[in-house]
Order: sequence, then C-alpha cells, then structure tokens
Amino acid sequence: MSTPRGSQVSSFMRKGVLEVPSPTEKDWSKDDEDDYVFIDLGEEVDSLPQPYRMINKMVNLLFDKCWEVIQEREARREVELSRTQPTSYTPLIESKLNKMPNCMAISQDYVFIGGAKGFSIYNLYSAKRVYGWEKLKVDVTSIWATDLGSEILIVPVDEMGIARLFYFYKDGLFLIKAINEVDDASKQTTCVKVEISQGGGFAAFLLQGAGDTWLDVYKLPKESWLKEVEHPQPALNPKKKVRQPQPNLLEPVTSEDLETDMMVCFRGDIKLSLPVHIMKIKPPKPVTGTTFKSPLEIFAKVEDYYGLGSGQNHFIKDSQWEQQAAIFHASYRKDPDTEWEEEPLSMATFHFLLPSSMIAMPAEVKSPSGVACVLGIHWPGNHNFFLYSLHRTLKDKVDPDSVWPCAAPITVSQLSCTCTFLVLACEDGVLTLLDLAEGFPLGVIALPKGCSCQSIHFLKYFLVHKGKNMYPENPLKSQMKCVVLCTDSSLYLVTARGTQGPSISVLAERPIKHLDEAICAVAPVQALPGMLLIFYENGSVQLMDVAKPQIICAFALPRTYHLVVPWKPLFVVSVQHPCFLLRGDHPDETESSHTKDIQSSVFYFNLEAYPLLENLSKNHTIPEADMTENAAFAQVLPLEKRCERFLQKRFQKLEKKAKEQEHWTRLRRYSLLLQRENFRK
Repeated sequence: MSTPRGSQVSSFMRKGVLEVPSPTEKDWSKDDEDDYVFIDLGEEVDSLPQPYRMINKMVNLLFDKCWEVIQEREARREVELSRTQPTSYTPLIESKLNKMPNCMAISQDYVFIGGAKGFSIYNLYSAKRVYGWEKLKVDVTSIWATDLGSEILIVPVDEMGIARLFYFYKDGLFLIKAINEVDDASKQTTCVKVEISQGGGFAAFLLQGAGDTWLDVYKLPKESWLKEVEHPQPALNPKKKVRQPQPNLLEPVTSEDLETDMMVCFRGDIKLSLPVHIMKIKPPKPVTGTTFKSPLEIFAKVEDYYGLGSGQNHFIKDSQWEQQAAIFHASYRKDPDTEWEEEPLSMATFHFLLPSSMIAMPAEVKSPSGVACVLGIHWPGNHNFFLYSLHRTLKDKVDPDSVWPCAAPITVSQLSCTCTFLVLACEDGVLTLLDLAEGFPLGVIALPKGCSCQSIHFLKYFLVHKGKNMYPENPLKSQMKCVVLCTDSSLYLVTARGTQGPSISVLAERPIKHLDEAICAVAPVQALPGMLLIFYENGSVQLMDVAKPQIICAFALPRTYHLVVPWKPLFVVSVQHPCFLLRGDHPDETESSHTKDIQSSVFYFNLEAYPLLENLSKNHTIPEADMTENAAFAQVLPLEKRCERFLQKRFQKLEKKAKEQEHWTRLRRYSLLLQRENFRK
C-alpha cells in the first residue's frame, strides 16, 4: 500500500551501524563480504500520508492477528492428534420434548422436568411421561425433589418466584400449599432457594421482597399426610357427592400424551395438612458502635450464652470503628474519590443438621436420632456460621442458639448427604473440615495460593483394593473425601481420616492456553466408587477416576445436537442408580425466535451399559473380613476394630510362645530321663 520510486539504481550497503575501519589491515574482518547486503533502491517506498498510513498499520495488524490464530489452531490440532482420545459413548435413550426443559430433578425411579406452564413426571428407565401438571401461566425455572422413602416431596418454583409444595405418593399427586403466593401482586415475594431436611421433617425457603431477604422455616407434618392419603376423609358437605379421582383430562391432549402411561393422577379433592411456620430468620445486623454503658450490661444481654460470638454485643465505640475504617481505607483504598458500598445480601446457604455432640442443645429438648434438630446458616460476607434450634414456635424469640466464628468470611459450605460431615470454605481459601457425627474437627487445610473455592462435592468414601475402587461393607467413621472446584477451573481432592491431618491432591490444573477446556461443573457418581463426571466449557463430558487420577471415558451427544450453554449445562445425576440425564438442543432449532416451541431432547446415559464401566458396578464392596485381615486397611478401621485386632495378634503370639516353651520343656525332661537310664546301665 505504498508507491515505489521510479529509480532502478542498485547499490551495496553494509549491514548494521557503519564504523571507521582500523588502520591496521590485520585487524580487518576476514568475513568482510558477509557484512554487505545487496539493496535494490527501486524497492524503497515512500511514506504514505494519513489516513492511509493508519489503515496500513491496521491491515498489517489484522494479518498478524489472523496468522497468530491460525498458528494456535494448528498447534492445538497437532496436540489433539497426538493426544490419546478417551473412548466416547453416546446416550442410550433420547426423550424428545415438545417444550424446552428449564430444570430437572431425580428421586427414586422418577424424573421431574420443569418447563412451560408446569412440570412433568417421567419414568427413569422407560423415559415415558407418566403425568404432566401444567396449570400455570408462567414457566417453572427450578425444581427440587426429596426422597422420603415411599413418598416424594416436590417443590417447583416458577418465573414469578412462587414456590409450591407437592406430595407424590404411589399413583397420586397432591398439592399441599403455595408457600409465598399472595393476592396483592405488589407484595409478592420471590423464592430463591429451597432446602428440605433428611426425612422430610422440616423445610426452609429463602425469600426476597421489598429490598429485604429472610428465611422462612416450616415443620412438615409428614405423618399426618400419610394417614390422610391412605385414609381420605369424606367431604364436610354430605349433599355434595365425592367424585372419584380421575386423571387430569382438562389439559389438551398431545401426541406426547398418547404415548405415555397415565398411571399418575392429580388428587385435587383431598386437602392435606398445611406446614407449620416455626420461625423467620433475618440477616444479622451490621456491627456498629456500642450502646452499652458498661460491660455488665453486655453480659446481662447475653442470656445463657446463646448467640455468644456473633459480634452483636460488644463494647467498641463509634469513634474506634471510624478510626479503624480510616486506617483501612488509607492502607488499601486506591481511589479516594469513590465510595465503597456493601453488596446486598442476595443469597444465603443453610443446612439441616442432625443431633451431635458439637451442637449445644438445651437439656429439656430431646430430639430423636435421624431427625434434624438444628438449622445452620451463613450469610454472604459474614464470618459466622449461625445455628438455630428447630424446637421452637413462631412466638419464640429468634436468636441463634450458638455461633461458629471463622477467621474470614464464609463463601461456600457443604453438608454430606448423610449429614455426617460439614465443610466450610472461607474467602482466604482455607477449608475447615468437621465431623458432626463424632463431634470433632477433622482438620483445617488451605487451597494453593490464588485459588478460591467455587463448589464442594462429597464422595462416598472408598478404598483401592487390588487395583479397583471399592466401598467398605460397613460405613467407616471419621473417613471423608470431597472434591473442590475452584474459580480458576482447577480441581482438587481433599481427604481426611480420623485425627490425622487432611491432605490435598491435584485432579486437574487450571488451563492456561486452551481456555475452552476449563471445567465448569462436576458431579460425583455415588453408585460407582471414586467416579466423577466433569463438564467442560467446550461442551464435552468425561468420567474421571479420582483415585488414579485419569479419564476413563467420555460421553457425547449425537452429532445433530449440542449444548446451548456449555458453561452452564442442564444435567442431573441419580444418587441410587449409575446414570445421568443431559439436555441437548438441535442447532437449527435453537436459532428460532420462538424458544418455547423448540423441540429439545433429554438424553439418558446408563453407565452400566458401557463396556468399560460394566465391571465397575459389579462386586464393588469389600467384606469386613477382608478389611480386617488385610494389613493395608489397618489404618482405616475403627479404633475398636484396630484394638481388637491388636489384642488378637498379641494373644496368638503369646499362645505360640507358650506352646514352644512347653514343647522345649517336654524335650528337656525326656533328655533327662534318657541320661538317667544310661547312667544306671
């Protein structure tokens, strides 16, 4: 993009900077001819005027960038070709849906899919639709399902933020209550999160409205529900005939309904007992200057040491707070003109905890084993983990019964599915591991520098026996394994055992060059020991063996389908069965403007049906006798078993030694008798 001069003159020019040669000939360079280069003066160009000079630079820069991208793709292609690709498996069953699914949940042998105007119930094995409850004007955006044994509690939340509690028993579906539905739309609250205790005794709903956030806790009368369902009461009006329950045929019949097994019916004629609201928990107030005049007033405020450690009752004045804030801003604040604003409390994490020695409960309160007794909660930006007793009524004063303070704000907390272990992850990357069943901390461990916890996933504790991951026949005490996914897409395995310090190992490092290989989600497969599903941002799904660690195989959708949002895939993994479900969409259909009419599909992957995994689901339990006899598992056995094993070995050694002594004593006596006989002769 420049004009060459018309001159055809050529010349020799010396490369580099011209220097005065040395007067002595012997100091001259022997490779003098290599120092000169032939330059055609006709190839010299004139400098372009603006704006063409800028355009020239932009075009050259664009060419350079394109060439860099080409080189990077070629290098990546060479790496992919040289890399050993894992065996990829396709789904076994494809369930086509007429409406786009927004959320999924699995409980027992049923799959609950929320979508337009309601949710549907599918059979997990046949992928057939057994019922569809579609009576809303808006879509269902999230859904929770909790297994209660023979019953299932279902909580769908729609776009308006209204949460509804359903009771699913045998072939009947019952609507219990719309938790936060009100007649006045201006006073409508939004449900953000739902948690149901193990066994279904309690439920908690995190609500937002009018710029405020709080937690509503209910006690669920599940015993009454079972009686009311099995022995339904007749209507109060004797003149009104009780209609026999029929399938909900008011909905339009589609081709999808014709292929279903309509075994479930909606029982709207039976009203179940309503949940009992027991308490409303609000976020802790910000710590401000003291209003107390003496320390005695503070101790008088704290009754029976409840709430001690929350930081609300103190003797720090406003002037001291202001002085400390000024020192902090002077040290860490870069722009003095901008004002820092605290982030609003939008999300809280809460768990239902079982009775244990770590939880202080009043002496008069007795909670049966296996039933939740305490609600633990932590709020964003707060250092404290608050514990609230569930044995109270709405009239009681809502104060935390105890507080577990941490050195840094708690960002993530996770409770194991057995309610045995609790992990608290703080803002500084430190993890606190607690054994709630035995009542002591398993230890504290820190993530590598610069790593921050994004999510925590518990693995069912397994052992490696003869090169194979296996579950102990009886659950081991104080043995824990969990997977930690960090915000930089790195993955770590944390192991804790008894009084020994916890250990951490790397499962996957942070991607540096290929950012599309970053991990966006993980999910343990509880039915297979030591197996972890990993979802990448490029849409690939792989199964990892965390004990080795290595990738065993991969799972891929059919070529005509792909994940619409790869960095946030819609999937669900079964707890009881080795299978998972994944949503896929057709590329041509996703470009349609009518997103609700997209023909989406849910793909069913059964891990037992694939050749590389069929042996993992068979004989994956170690008998207790093999664990006791194997010396490699001595450290993982309970203390009682280890002491018993030590005493048995000690007794066997003593018994063997006694027999040897007795044998030598007999030989000695026999030799003495022979000597006497010989002497007499």
